Amino acid sequence: MPRDTARPPSSLRKLRLFGLFAAMAAIAVVVTGIGSRERSSARLREWTEAQATPTVAVAAPRTHTQSPFLNLPGRLEAFARAPIYARVSGYLKAWNVDIGTQVKTGQLLAEIEAPDLDQQLLQARADLLNAQAAAQLAEATLKRRQSLIEANIVSKQDLDEKAADLAIKQAAVKSNQANVDRLEALAGYKKVLAPFDGVVTARDTDVGALINSGSSSAPAMFVVSDLSKLRVYVNVPQSFAPAIKVGAKANVTVPEYPDRSFPATVEAASQAVDVQTGTTRMQLIVANEGGLLLAGAYANVRINLSRPVQPLHVPASALLFDQAGLRVATVGPGDKVLLKAVTIARDLGNEIEIATGLTADDRIILTPPDGLVDGMPVRIAKPPPAVR
Repeated sequence: MPRDTARPPSSLRKLRLFGLFAAMAAIAVVVTGIGSRERSSARLREWTEAQATPTVAVAAPRTHTQSPFLNLPGRLEAFARAPIYARVSGYLKAWNVDIGTQVKTGQLLAEIEAPDLDQQLLQARADLLNAQAAAQLAEATLKRRQSLIEANIVSKQDLDEKAADLAIKQAAVKSNQANVDRLEALAGYKKVLAPFDGVVTARDTDVGALINSGSSSAPAMFVVSDLSKLRVYVNVPQSFAPAIKVGAKANVTVPEYPDRSFPATVEAASQAVDVQTGTTRMQLIVANEGGLLLAGAYANVRINLSRPVQPLHVPASALLFDQAGLRVATVGPGDKVLLKAVTIARDLGNEIEIATGLTADDRIILTPPDGLVDGMPVRIAKPPPAVR
């Protein structure tokens, strides 16, 4: 009987099932590969975005609770300083005091020989005697005329003329007396006297020197200074002027006494701002009873400030300066960058005192990376764990 070469139906079903399983396995492999690539792509995108989003450290602005102060350079000046110039011309006869001499009010500093003035005074006194004699004669003549007027020996016109002549002579007496008084007052200036208690801080004359009166272009004969207390002048920046009140306390230090300070008090302010420097000139008074401080010397002045609100401080590294000006990068809502324009009150080195532009609630970026712009997302770095 011939062999039947056809496969049984069961073998065909097995073959179909095997093909189906192989196809499903292939599909599973393909799906798994696609999913793996999608997950890798997603992880790559996340990693790329994580690398593109900068991580920053943030902190709130600091406030200092201690009493604020301001250090400024200043210049010491005598409380009173008088350059002494001659009021009469002549030659210096003698001088009695030298630099560093303590003098009292009215003490004789020098004496001037003024022969021209002496001769003018002699002539003025002679003119006065002449005018007085003429006035006495005119008065006697008028009295005689008055005694004869009743007898009609002289006319009324003649009497009026004599009365007018007497008035002219009396006016001449007063004029000559005034001239004598003026010259006597000038002669008194031949003695150069100290105007107040103080120290002679300069002498620029010597015996025999020609003295020209009223010449302020030439050096002064003497300079007398009151050094019992000194004036200290400082230029305060405009932003700090409202925080320094009259009566505020300060300390003055000078290079020659590095370990010692001298208390001072703010006495006056100019109440105006210099347009060239943007500062207000203030005057302080410092006692100098021991004479340790020198007029004209440089000094450092530390003034206590009166501020109702404590200023904010940020690290110097937080400042950004570009074409938009001075700014500080902060982290706003949604952890996005918010750049704020600020103004500086004081540069303290590692810290900057901010005048305007920030609030105590701001989160400032301590060290902003390059390329920050408004709205850029950032990640906030976690603070390091506290050391126990």
